[in-house]
Amino acid sequence: MTNYDLVIIGGGSAGMAAAISAYDEGLKDIIILEKGWQLGGILSQCIHSGFGLEEFKAQLTGPEFMARLVDEVKQRKIEVKYFSNVINLTKDKVVTYSNSAEGVVEIKAKAVILATGCYERNAGAIMIPGDRPSGIITAGTAQLYLNEYGALVGKRIFILGSGDIGLIMARRLTLEGAKVLGVSEIMPYSNGLNRNIVQCLHDFDIPLYLSHTVTKTIGKTHLEAIEISQVDENFQPIKGSEKHFEVDTLLLSIGLIPSNDLFRDLDLPASSARGAIVDEHYMSEIPGLFSCGNVLHVHDLADYVVAEARSCGKGVASYIRGELKLDGPRFKLIAGENILYVMPHFVRLDNLETHVTIKFRVNRPLEKQVINFTFNGEIIRKINMPFINPSEMQKVRLAKNLFNTHEGELVISCEERK
Repeated sequence: MTNYDLVIIGGGSAGMAAAISAYDEGLKDIIILEKGWQLGGILSQCIHSGFGLEEFKAQLTGPEFMARLVDEVKQRKIEVKYFSNVINLTKDKVVTYSNSAEGVVEIKAKAVILATGCYERNAGAIMIPGDRPSGIITAGTAQLYLNEYGALVGKRIFILGSGDIGLIMARRLTLEGAKVLGVSEIMPYSNGLNRNIVQCLHDFDIPLYLSHTVTKTIGKTHLEAIEISQVDENFQPIKGSEKHFEVDTLLLSIGLIPSNDLFRDLDLPASSARGAIVDEHYMSEIPGLFSCGNVLHVHDLADYVVAEARSCGKGVASYIRGELKLDGPRFKLIAGENILYVMPHFVRLDNLETHVTIKFRVNRPLEKQVINFTFNGEIIRKINMPFINPSEMQKVRLAKNLFNTHEGELVISCEERK
């Protein structure tokens, strides 16, 4: 059995950035296991701009952003196995993978990073009423067909869900000659970034139907039409509010789910963001097993994924060098009022140098709010926010010296500013 310092499962932006960071911290015996034919994950099909502003201080497309990370991996001569699907992971950090060249292989690691990204919810997850014709497809699949294969999935298109991929595809399909009749969102607010709503919908006069959902699909062999209805506060369709659209394609942009199966098979508890429960260095409850990127929680930007993965890589190096205190006291982070989730989930002050970065999302759009950070009943910091949206992840750095003890609870909450 071959031994490695670090095995990284997944070669997308998170996997590459973590490998680069760990290598630069002194770990040379690293391998990336990638199930596809190239590194980069989803980036190769994201040909729109908007990448790299945080990480490289440049306006890049997805493939350009990917190429910069791939070049960094190649410069460091980090080993990569392509077409390699990981089929098992143990608590002792034994990784089993398979490919056509080697068959089934077991390798042993001092540390493992899970960086497998996320996948799209599909039609079966929401049980849309009506016929089951062809022509119902996820937005990410439509993006793959168009941007990599040059195939337009339809001419008259409606989009269910206002996630960022759906908004971006509304613009992309319009530019390629398709007619996007509208976007419906079951919530009373959009789940996409504000800049995407403006640039992808408003600029192209594509209507957004808030508090609406698809209540019927019509078509024998191929989709011919859909019906959308307004929903009430309990998300139930309101009779008499139906709207009919003749379309040949229904795109689904109804959320992303972390691909956390390998950790779930180890009976590791999942967080409210559906990823692993991790500490300040993105290590799970099992020492040596780390997680970062969209498999941990879905990010707004690839730049944020890379920044998180770089921190994770540094944490792995510290763990392998024996610099982290794993049995010392720690405090929990709790999502309080109006907070959807918080990251990380627990912190050991002994392992911090100067500060801890807290990431969180609110559960609904809020105006004139104050974010309270309450440690063991005492508010240690307040942040005033004129407007805060669940589609935008918030990041706050808290200095280590704000905490007067190593144990207890840090509650992050959001309340109306008085």
